[in-house]
Amino acid sequence: MDIPVNAMVRWSGVEGRPLIIAGPCAAESEAQVLEAADRLAPSRVDYLRAGIWKARTRPDSFEGIGAPALAWLRRAGDRHGMRTATEVAHGDHVDAALEAGIDLLWIGARTTVNPFSVQELANALRGTDVPVLVKNPTAPDLGLWIGALERMSRAGIRDLGAIHRGVSVANAAPYRNAPMWSLVLELRRRLPDLPILTDPSHICGRRDLLAGVAQRAMDLGLDGLMIEAHPNPDQAWSDAAQQVTPERMGEIVAELAVRRHDEDAAFAASVEGLREEIDRLDEHLLDLVAQRMEVVDRIAGQKRDRNVAPLQLRRWMIVLENRLARGRQLGLDEAYVKGLYDLIHRESIRRQSVLMSGTLAGEDGPDPAPPTGE
Repeated sequence: MDIPVNAMVRWSGVEGRPLIIAGPCAAESEAQVLEAADRLAPSRVDYLRAGIWKARTRPDSFEGIGAPALAWLRRAGDRHGMRTATEVAHGDHVDAALEAGIDLLWIGARTTVNPFSVQELANALRGTDVPVLVKNPTAPDLGLWIGALERMSRAGIRDLGAIHRGVSVANAAPYRNAPMWSLVLELRRRLPDLPILTDPSHICGRRDLLAGVAQRAMDLGLDGLMIEAHPNPDQAWSDAAQQVTPERMGEIVAELAVRRHDEDAAFAASVEGLREEIDRLDEHLLDLVAQRMEVVDRIAGQKRDRNVAPLQLRRWMIVLENRLARGRQLGLDEAYVKGLYDLIHRESIRRQSVLMSGTLAGEDGPDPAPPTGE
């Protein structure tokens, strides 16, 4: 996959530490934006952010001040030598933001899901040199995310990056949006040079969880954070629960443990033996999985001969409870064990369905629906 991007240091000037974008969810008044900047100034903030146009679920919600607030944001940034950032959703947003001298633009999750809107923005941005960050779509769809990045790239945007803000799924508790770190790691695998920031505010939906998610992003080697900071969070006109005071934002950033993600020769030598042991165990693990699937195939033959359905809920509940209990005895995380056996079991059902029907049903891989029996 070819999405050429410039190194983050080239457009941000930030190297060796996380890039920090902070400010209120929405610009509510000039005084509010100026106060936010005044109180953020002592902290390490690279871009002052504020929502000018707000995509809201309900039409009676606060949808942003609009273009007049761009001047507030710009004045607040100039007052403290901060660069500025805001979200854009339409071509006229891009034109207004660039005319106001906004330094960085991002595309929100509700826009990323719509290729028509993304293409409109790409057309408006063609020929500009403003950095553009693309949030992941609200749905857990890596293709949509990459597609939006490709559209920006084809418009000539090279100062390009991504923002991970979690995805909307059922049972995301305790978060507002499930972090789904695997989505971010797969994006990094496919586009290793792409800068990726995390937006813990939208992942968490509540301020007490922000520090933990921010630290997890650093542990995974992500490149920065976007945090919503409001002078009076409880009185914010939008997303009050997930905003923190500027001072608390500064504490969260100051307390981050930013670890190295490169390996020198001494470290590599010190863990070489352990990594060889992991390689041997992984080989053995795959051998065992293959042996298990051979047994599954024999079960499928028995079920086919006796006209028994592949899905056996009672058996699956017994198997799962047994494996979870064994996992607890071994000190393994229950969610990890359940996820592992969900994957194993989905493949078991897929193989049984294929063998019993004699068709190519399921050839595209495991059914994404929850497993129901073996």
